[in-house]
Amino acid sequence: MMATTNISASSVLLVSINRTRKQAYSTTAKASSSSSSEKVEIRVCTDKPCRKQGSSDTLQVLSGIAPSFVTVNSCGCLARCGSGPNIVVLPGPTFVSHCGTPTKAAGVMSVVCGGGVEDNAAGEAAASSVSRCLEALALRKRAEDEMGRGDFSLAYSLLSQAVDLKPFGGLHIIYKDRSAARLAVGDVNGALEDAKQALALARYYPEAYICEGDVFMVMEQFDAAEESYSIALDLDPSIRRSKSFKARIAKLQEKLAPADMA
Repeated sequence: MMATTNISASSVLLVSINRTRKQAYSTTAKASSSSSSEKVEIRVCTDKPCRKQGSSDTLQVLSGIAPSFVTVNSCGCLARCGSGPNIVVLPGPTFVSHCGTPTKAAGVMSVVCGGGVEDNAAGEAAASSVSRCLEALALRKRAEDEMGRGDFSLAYSLLSQAVDLKPFGGLHIIYKDRSAARLAVGDVNGALEDAKQALALARYYPEAYICEGDVFMVMEQFDAAEESYSIALDLDPSIRRSKSFKARIAKLQEKLAPADMA
C-alpha cells in the first residue's frame, strides 16, 4: 500500500526516501553522473481541482529549480482532492499536499537535494538555500526575457548574479543560458566554458550540447559541432522537428559540403 503524508511531515519522509542514496544526492555534480536507478521523479497533479489551487505554478517552479537527477512531470489526479496542490516524489512514493507556494515547492526540492532538517541550524541553512534558489530562478527568468528583447549584455549580468547565488538546482540551465548570452556578445571562449560547465553538471542535457555546437560553429570547428548536435539529437529525438534545430543542421551541412567535395 502506498504511504501517505501531510505537509508537516513531508521533509522527514523525503529524507527517509533518499537516505540510501545520500552519497549520490550530496551534490548536484555527483548526481549528474548517477545511474538511472538513482533518479528522482516529482509528479505534480494538474487535474482541475489542483490546477485551481495553483499547481501549474508549482510545476513551473519545480521544473525551473530541478537539478539534473530530478525530473519533474505533470500527472493526473493523486486522489487527494481538497488538499492541493498535490505532488508525489518517486521512488517512495511520498505524497506532499498543500504545495501551493514557491517556497513550499522549493523546500521539497531542497530536501530531495539533501537539505538539512534535523536541527534549527540546519533548518535555517535550508531556508537560506531555498531563498537563494528562488532568487536565482527569478534572475534567470529576467535574463531570458532580456535575451528575447536582444539585450544580451544585461542577460549575462543577471545570469552571472544567479550563478553567484550557488542555487542547489537549475544551475545547469543557468550556465546554458549564459553560454548563449556570451556567444551573442562575442565572448566565444566564455560561451564554450559555460556550455561545458552545464554539461559537467548535467551530462545528458541536450540543450547544453546544442549550445556547445553553436559555439563550435562560430569557431568553425564543424566536425565538433556535428558531434555536439548529434549527441543532442540522440538524447532528445524530438528536437528533429524543431525549426531552429533544422536551421542549425542546414547551416552545418552547408559548411561541411565544401570539405566533403574536396
